[in-house]
Amino acid sequence: MADRVTLKWKSGMAFEGEVNGHTLAIDADQSVGGTDSGPRPKALMLLALAGCTAMDVVSILGKMRMPYDDFTVDVVSNKTSEHPVVYTDFKIIYKFRGKELDLEKIQKAIDLSQEKYCGVSAMYRHIGPVTFEVVTEE
Repeated sequence: MADRVTLKWKSGMAFEGEVNGHTLAIDADQSVGGTDSGPRPKALMLLALAGCTAMDVVSILGKMRMPYDDFTVDVVSNKTSEHPVVYTDFKIIYKFRGKELDLEKIQKAIDLSQEKYCGVSAMYRHIGPVTFEVVTEE
C-alpha cells in the first residue's frame, strides 16, 4: 500500500499540490522569492502531526461518550539554525473547553493516540522527542 501526492509548479516559488483529490497551495516567504500564497512545506509537517492525533482523540472520545464544547491542537517545534534546517522536537498542546470534561478519559484518548494509533507521531519520534500537555477550561 502506498500514498501518492503530486506537486505542480505554478510560478516563482509557488506550487499546487494534490493530496487525496484535494488541492493545496504551498509557497515560500517573500524574503526568499515567494509570494506567501500558501504555507511552507515544513510547517505542513506540524499540521500533519496535529491532524493525525486530533482525529484519533476525537474518535476515541466519541466512543467514550465524553462531551466537550471545543477542541484545538497546537504543535510547537524547535528548529536547528544551520542548513539543512530541521525540527528537533515536537510539543503537542491539546486544548479542551467544556463543562463536563473528564481528564481521565482525555488522558486515555491521548495516550492511545500517541502509543498506538498516530503514525505521524510514531514517525516523528525518530526525529526527536514528541511530548504533550493538556489544557482545559470551562
